Amino acid sequence: MDIIQTRDLTHDYIKYDEDEKPVSVRHALEDLDLSIGEGQFVAILGHNGSGKSTLAKHINVLLLPTSGTVHVGGMDTSDESHLWEIRQLAGMVFQNPDNQIIATVVEEDVAFGPENMGVPTEELGQRVREALETVGMTEFAQDSPNKLSGGQKQRVAIAGALAMRPRCIVFDESTAMLDPSGRSEVVATMHRLNREEGITILLITHYMDEAVGADRVIVLNEGHVAMDGTPKEVFARAEELSALGMHLPKVTELANELAAEGLPLPTPILTVEELVEELCRLR
Repeated sequence: MDIIQTRDLTHDYIKYDEDEKPVSVRHALEDLDLSIGEGQFVAILGHNGSGKSTLAKHINVLLLPTSGTVHVGGMDTSDESHLWEIRQLAGMVFQNPDNQIIATVVEEDVAFGPENMGVPTEELGQRVREALETVGMTEFAQDSPNKLSGGQKQRVAIAGALAMRPRCIVFDESTAMLDPSGRSEVVATMHRLNREEGITILLITHYMDEAVGADRVIVLNEGHVAMDGTPKEVFARAEELSALGMHLPKVTELANELAAEGLPLPTPILTVEELVEELCRLR
């Protein structure tokens, strides 16, 4: 069953002059057909301006199509009567957690979304506790977010989305401002939510290494789908990725260089563990 479906989705950014007359049009997405199955972990890649963030904003109804349709959980995003239901179904975690955290106490911030949905007080407390436990932040419930690291703040933002009981969470460059440790924390949380809670994950990222563990990788280019497949299938197309201005995961680049030097290694190799295993076989 598809939880997200776009058909002929086009989104234009229009620039107007001082007289409110259009002077230029940029197609961020153009006739995009895409289906995301419920429970999938999907990484969406692409260079700056490829349409990744524009697509993310359509899923949470922060943008509406210029033409075409977007359905989330079977609901048309252009139908205003479904607005809040869609936003409960599809949570969003943005690049900068400071822009998403609004309360001065962690548990109050996590409670903000469901409280505004009208969740009863008793259930609200349960949701907050469960969400903080899921992301490993229970011990920080009474702390100020200002005292947390970047990775911890991002996990609080994830807990806020979780407390609304979404079926899907879109991570829009959510690790871009984090150090390697914070990135690892957040990516591990994404995989746990997908594996243990069955939540559909859409990870929009420019870090190739983060896409390796996905079920599916979609590469956007100029508002179109340029590639769509498993990580193995996509990262095997090194020359095409390079032509799109993208790099391979670092361990894949290393393995390819070793293979070019004559080592009989399969391609592509996506993880350090996989590379070590293949090298040990050559002893």
